[in-house]
Amino acid sequence: MSKTILITGASRGFGKIWAEAFLKRGDKVIATARNLATLDDLVQQYGDAILPLQLDVNDRAAGFAAVQKARAKFGTIDVLINNAGYGLFGTIEETSEQQAREQIETNVFGLLWMTQAVLPIMREQGYGHIIQVSSVLGITTLPVLGIYNASKFAVEGLSETLAAEVSGFGIKVSLIEPNGFSTDWAGASAAQATPITAYDGVKAAFQAGMTDTDAFGKPEATVDAVLKLVDSENPPLRLFLGKVALPWVKQVYANKLATWEEWNDIATAAHGH
Repeated sequence: MSKTILITGASRGFGKIWAEAFLKRGDKVIATARNLATLDDLVQQYGDAILPLQLDVNDRAAGFAAVQKARAKFGTIDVLINNAGYGLFGTIEETSEQQAREQIETNVFGLLWMTQAVLPIMREQGYGHIIQVSSVLGITTLPVLGIYNASKFAVEGLSETLAAEVSGFGIKVSLIEPNGFSTDWAGASAAQATPITAYDGVKAAFQAGMTDTDAFGKPEATVDAVLKLVDSENPPLRLFLGKVALPWVKQVYANKLATWEEWNDIATAAHGH
């Protein structure tokens, strides 16, 4: 049975790849992008099965209007995939106020506004699936991506809470947590902070870690996993994409647990009784 799927940030990368995969198998897709010309090829190929909508997710009213247009066109919204977002590269000290606010505005608030916009429809339907594109960097961190890390940690907390709040309405919530993939996320899509030379060494170490091409997945290879997630009757709250994420996170959490255990006597004493 075909589904009606709203996906933000569908102009390129994961969003474009997934939108095309849904259309190819017969789903209906509402694809949002800041530049509608990037969706012309899909419109030409799939016609009325795709509804392209120009949208800046930072505009809450526009997000709500887009959802209403989607419902008016297709009658329902089965799945929302909050994919719109970008990466800000720069150390914490280097990041300007405007850059920090814009990163959080898009990656957190843009996702929040779209989530709020579909919830009344999904509650009324008695079903729905909200898929938030987070990152392995919403679970652990890398230097030089501090505000991006923070935005994805926020998405994790928001979405985990949301899952508990809406499960009684038949609404499922999933977090997709990719490791690195060979998209233009670190290229044309990225923003850069103004460098401070004191951090040259930190950045050199970061760049050295980016040279292992095997650590970066192929974006097209994610299609099958995303289709299975969308089709699952009992989807997981969290799904890694890629082979690097799980081993890395296992090590990170082993280190965290060891530290908590080491300091547990002090922590317990702080309880007071």
